[in-house]
Amino acid sequence: MRGKLLPLAGLYLVQGLPYGLQSGLLPMLLRAGGLSLTRVGLAKLLYAPWLFKLVWAPLVDTRGTPRAWLTLSTAALGLVCGLLAALPPAQAGQAELPVTVAGLLLLLNLGAAVQDVALDTLAMQLLEPAELGPGNTVQKGLPTHSLHLLDLLAVSGTLWTTGFVLTYKLGEQGASSLFPLLLLDQGLSAPELGLWNSVGAVACSIAGSSLGGALLSGHWKLLPLLKSALRFRLGGLVCQTTLLFYLDTPLARLGPGTVLRGAALLSLCLQHFLGGLVTTATFTLMMRCSQLAPSALQATHYSLLATMELLGKLLLGTLAGALADSLGLHLCFSLFLALSAMPILYLGLAPRTLA
Repeated sequence: MRGKLLPLAGLYLVQGLPYGLQSGLLPMLLRAGGLSLTRVGLAKLLYAPWLFKLVWAPLVDTRGTPRAWLTLSTAALGLVCGLLAALPPAQAGQAELPVTVAGLLLLLNLGAAVQDVALDTLAMQLLEPAELGPGNTVQKGLPTHSLHLLDLLAVSGTLWTTGFVLTYKLGEQGASSLFPLLLLDQGLSAPELGLWNSVGAVACSIAGSSLGGALLSGHWKLLPLLKSALRFRLGGLVCQTTLLFYLDTPLARLGPGTVLRGAALLSLCLQHFLGGLVTTATFTLMMRCSQLAPSALQATHYSLLATMELLGKLLLGTLAGALADSLGLHLCFSLFLALSAMPILYLGLAPRTLA
């Protein structure tokens, strides 16, 4: 198994690092430049190419080979990253995202999304059923073909799974989008916070995902593990929300070496760790549901679920800033808590075919 998973992990790391760094650093830079929370959230529209995997996945499936597409997309990612690195630094006081940068980031996400389809095709060919748990530690989707939507929805458990993947990340995504920006507003420097929210967040997410894969390959059953992970995540969000409410008081100070500063950064890392654990369990659940489909539909079925999962994450990530600006932080984070509790209740309605 290791001979398969290590190369896949390396390829997914190449694909995921630009996305993770962009997700962690770009909001910091835009907020430090003076943009409102609403406009910072709208920058997540740059991830739109990921939502259209169903459009170009048939092209990847029918033209060329996965290795050829991997080579092409990896070269494109390297070229775009090089162009971004060659751009001059932003001018002092520049808040808007330059059109050139926005265009290159769109191309970066397009290349990563195409690479994801090719990698998923390769993973589908390599992974055996017993390797699904560990495989989903590094795998985030599978290929697609042009088939009728009703055929996919008719598969047992599909409607329930679609509802779950659309909603299980809503509260987490809203909180993780806003919490670092609010720490920035409280005085943490953009370079320090950007490091924690990019490299630190990716490392913690990988650690949580690895733990999930190890537990699933051991003696843990999927649904009990997922329910436990969701409860831990809710508990972590309760602590983070309490901390945020205290930071909103006049007595709060996030100076260097303070306990409050350490607690804030620990909370940031803990939520990414628990998020990685929940994500791996959820993608394994999605694959289990897709395995109930006829073999000719399984890859497309999984790709549909993966697209719905991404749509749910981007929805709250994009709208979180607008919610905070309109509702206020207290009401907004209370809403995130309620949204994080919903999947725990919804999991109790899981069909027996997925147990």
